[in-house]
Amino acid sequence: MPKAQQYRRFSISDRVEHWVLTISFGLLGLTGLVQQHVDSALATGIINLLGGIETVRLMHHIAAMVMMFETIYHIGVLGYKFFVLRTRATILPGKQDAINLVQSLRYNVGMSKDRPKQGRFTFEEKLEYWAVIWGTVVMGITGFMLWNPIATTHLLSGSFVPAAKAAHGKEALLAVLAILIWHLYHVHIRHLNLSMFKGTLNTEEMQDEHPAELADIQAGRIDPRPAAAAIARRRRVFFPVFGVLTVLMLVGIAFFVGFEKTSIATIPPAEEVVVYSPLTPTPLPTLPPAATPAPVQATATPAPGTAVETPALAAAPTWESGIGDMMKTKCGACHSSANKLGGLDLTSYQAAMAGGISGPAIVPGEANTSLLVTRQASGNHPGQLTAEELKQVTDWIEAGALEK
Repeated sequence: MPKAQQYRRFSISDRVEHWVLTISFGLLGLTGLVQQHVDSALATGIINLLGGIETVRLMHHIAAMVMMFETIYHIGVLGYKFFVLRTRATILPGKQDAINLVQSLRYNVGMSKDRPKQGRFTFEEKLEYWAVIWGTVVMGITGFMLWNPIATTHLLSGSFVPAAKAAHGKEALLAVLAILIWHLYHVHIRHLNLSMFKGTLNTEEMQDEHPAELADIQAGRIDPRPAAAAIARRRRVFFPVFGVLTVLMLVGIAFFVGFEKTSIATIPPAEEVVVYSPLTPTPLPTLPPAATPAPVQATATPAPGTAVETPALAAAPTWESGIGDMMKTKCGACHSSANKLGGLDLTSYQAAMAGGISGPAIVPGEANTSLLVTRQASGNHPGQLTAEELKQVTDWIEAGALEK
């Protein structure tokens, strides 16, 4: 039986690029979604399996850098194909794609007996490709804001950070679902397409998925490769220009990664924190015992008409006397019931006493071991307390962290 005619679909470079994208995207999706849904038992189990939250964050950052490097490489590949080889930009959407979309809908609902005759890239493939482009831009911008929150709040309102977190998470979920549903069906279920493994499709596969391109190939209407002299001349222009652009983009990645050290850390560096283990429910703190009053000393009776100064009684700070309002104002943007960054909510007394992922944020009577104080004392924290406010919080905790 003669061997079936094979038509080249993807080069080795295309296939390597695809699998690097697949691995980096999969790692980003896994390590990102478990951080987004850290309250679930499944996400916590995966985080523990991968070595803890800091390891998960490091893996997420490395995968993001790999995808940025691949983006630079992809820009170079496109530039070489379009400028040097003068390849037609068949990946761009056009009027025929809209016609093919309508025809495909008519075929799928039984209103037509004929499927659309599609060329080198189907409208489904173009939708996927441009979705990746859009997602990369959105994830890059919001990722920079989350990676560099202090720099972001220097330029924009603090509310942009939780907004970026929401956009980053929702776009990630959309991308993962698109791959699991759309791509999985069209490439692996409807018809098993192995072109990303072997680089080619046979005649039957081309007739099924790309009949218009097959007709052009058989009729000799495919654009010929430019002359070697023309390719060499264009290369002398392309490589220096792309080399400069590559350096600029690499500098941009270095700026992206090292612009600032994020202030959000699971454990303060170079500091030991005492953690109560195991955590057990404890009753709310009680009022400390009052000091034994000193013996009353006789004082001279003031003369009639003389004003008497009465010393003011120093009231112990409580959550309801101002500490709670301070927490909501300074910390509520990142630590609320809606955002709950690090699993910590500081907008109510009960939630604040419950603590977050890193353990209790407030240890009544022990300000030095309370994460709320140690994090603020290091400085440069989003919603940084002033020295006077930090002293009020410290005094409140030392006094027993009372609610009323």
